[in-house]
Amino acid sequence: MDNPTSLTILRGMTYDSDILIVGGGLNGPALALALADAGFSVTVIDAQPAGARADAGFDGRGYALAIASQRLLSAIGVWAGVSANAQPILEIKITDGRAGEGPSPWMLHFDHAEIEEGPMGFMLEDRFLYAAFLKAMEAHPGITHVPGETVINQEVDGSRVSVSLASGRQLKGRLIVGSDGRKSGTAERAGIKRTGKDYGQTALVCAIEHELPHHGIAHQFFMPPGPLAILPLPGNKVSIVWSETHEAAARIQALSDDEYLEVLKPRFGSFLGKFSLAGQRFTYPLNLTLADSFVAPRLALIGDAAHGVHPIAGQGLNLGLRDVGALAEVLIEARRRGEDFGAVDVLDRYQQWRRWDTATLVAATDSINRLFSNDNAFLRFARDLGLGAVNAMPGLRRTFIREAAGLTGDLPKLLQGRQV
Repeated sequence: MDNPTSLTILRGMTYDSDILIVGGGLNGPALALALADAGFSVTVIDAQPAGARADAGFDGRGYALAIASQRLLSAIGVWAGVSANAQPILEIKITDGRAGEGPSPWMLHFDHAEIEEGPMGFMLEDRFLYAAFLKAMEAHPGITHVPGETVINQEVDGSRVSVSLASGRQLKGRLIVGSDGRKSGTAERAGIKRTGKDYGQTALVCAIEHELPHHGIAHQFFMPPGPLAILPLPGNKVSIVWSETHEAAARIQALSDDEYLEVLKPRFGSFLGKFSLAGQRFTYPLNLTLADSFVAPRLALIGDAAHGVHPIAGQGLNLGLRDVGALAEVLIEARRRGEDFGAVDVLDRYQQWRRWDTATLVAATDSINRLFSNDNAFLRFARDLGLGAVNAMPGLRRTFIREAAGLTGDLPKLLQGRQV
């Protein structure tokens, strides 16, 4: 709902909402719903016009949601509206090789039957998830959705933060949350610097319709220029995330659809029978970007605004939803104790909770990409041997499966499927 006249008065100061969230993609609405369910008033400032992505047709873009992320979506009331369109991930097969030569005989195979919680995760298209968030936000009385607006300035004044919108409108709250992507204006305006690097790779993204069933199996095929992920969608469709050097990706993207498929064929193989393109083709450059701090006075960052990682393990959205769960829990518990939930000592609890998990995943994805995205004969032998060795150890393999499912570490309550 959009109700700009809604005001909260606290200790003589006027606020439009308790919390102002900049960014209306996925993490921002998820946090808004989690907080509004706990009694916070929340405003979501969304650069997208109203409904811009809500009625989108099939284009193949999707997310690999870990079990923990699915539990959070269920806890905030979103999963019921999208579950019918989700594809369970029942197995993951990880291989190494060269295009046209097929994979190495050494592989790592994860099967959901090795854990008790069910599928390791779900594939869900962007169009369904975004529409569900939009519907849930519009229906929630505690959320004010401000679409088609961008923030051009933000200021902190004691216990209040104010933002200025491009339209000239001003909004005031007690905390601002940046969920506005890798080039976060919220972080930049707060003076938060970033570290990172360009991977020299571009991801080619598309969807493929194929002849034979995929049986809910996700594939990760490592090749010297970069990995190829084949991710199952409902029906006989898969989502492709295919990494090449910037130069090669630009040449491939410029090809006709038929020529594009000819380049893909030796990489994709024939295990799903005949295949064709379904939907649009996309590209995006791959880089690593990490905010030097996840918090500042009366400000917190979540999702890509805090950390942008390589898509090699499909953990970008899962990492952001862990931020959502942790920040929501910290803020809700602080307010229950009568604390100023926007105070720096409260926000530091969120940062301490999330910093180690983020750093660990950043290091892991960066190391895996460097280890596999090359054609060094010695490294090829070592990594193939490593895949085979892990696959031969059920205990270690089960640990990796639980990690992929998001079931390890200090999980926020929402990611356990519990209310805060």
